[in-house]
Amino acid sequence: MSRVPYFLVTFIAIVLTAVITLNFARKSNLCDEEYQRAFQDYYRIFSPPVPDSLFIFGERVPMEIYHVHERFVRELLVNVYWQSNIILLMKRANRYFPVIEPILEEMGVPSDLKYLALAESAFTHAVSPAGARGFWQFLRGTAIDMGLEVTNYVDERYHLEKATRAAARYMRANYERFGSWTLAAAAYNTGQGNIRRHIENQQTRDYYSMHLPEETMRYVFRILALKTIFENPMAYGIILREQDLWPPIPVRTVVVDTTITDLFAFAREQGTTFQQLRALNPWLRRGSLPNRNRKRYEISIPLDPSLLRENLFAMNAGEDIFTKSNTKQ
Repeated sequence: MSRVPYFLVTFIAIVLTAVITLNFARKSNLCDEEYQRAFQDYYRIFSPPVPDSLFIFGERVPMEIYHVHERFVRELLVNVYWQSNIILLMKRANRYFPVIEPILEEMGVPSDLKYLALAESAFTHAVSPAGARGFWQFLRGTAIDMGLEVTNYVDERYHLEKATRAAARYMRANYERFGSWTLAAAAYNTGQGNIRRHIENQQTRDYYSMHLPEETMRYVFRILALKTIFENPMAYGIILREQDLWPPIPVRTVVVDTTITDLFAFAREQGTTFQQLRALNPWLRRGSLPNRNRKRYEISIPLDPSLLRENLFAMNAGEDIFTKSNTKQ
């Protein structure tokens, strides 16, 4: 079935539900029998439409295989009916995708990798139980191997542009090692060594034919479900106006190559606050920036501090209070 009929069905269902709900809301003091009948008459849940063909990272998904189809539907259901979460993801993505997309293109990797970052961190500064951090959820050792600086004062896992380039390099290495972007993504989740052992034991390089840990079995499908919803949100009953989305924040760049002993004072000198400085530069981890080697750092400063409000940056302050959720559904 084409997307147009699915959209029409979804749209009609939304309108009817709204009309019925408004009518029902006018009624009160229903007896048990009337209440039960009203529930049966008015309450509706639809199974989300499943596209006939799907691609992720430019590779075809074999939806004709029953367990592939069912694993995708599971992740689609979780995301479509976790409405508050999917709306937040769309709001955040409108801010960060414009930063990530040109870097992925420059690095010569699939644009769909932006959904991998979204699935990893929900674009919050989550900290996994294993200590992975940042939008791309790098472990400390892997981050350093990929050329990121990780110290008590600077943690470039929180630097969006640099971490995105590091993730692109890591995924490129996975692709060259394993021969597919899908398997490269699985290795991003569970580690290169684990995927190598599964390939040797199971004698296959097909992600969809491999038995893997549950989290890794769900991983690519979670990314695929997000991509499917994002590319056609109205087909899944999601309607967001342009003004509902969070826009990119205009900034200017200050280049420093010396020690900053007091970032609180530095922020005031730049016409902003330490809170705003940390929101735009979460890779700054302390109240100072030692720089004995005269390394060149680029610090983002808001062009119009009056546009920035505390609640806008609450999720981006870069503190270690954020903990990655492991909720299973």
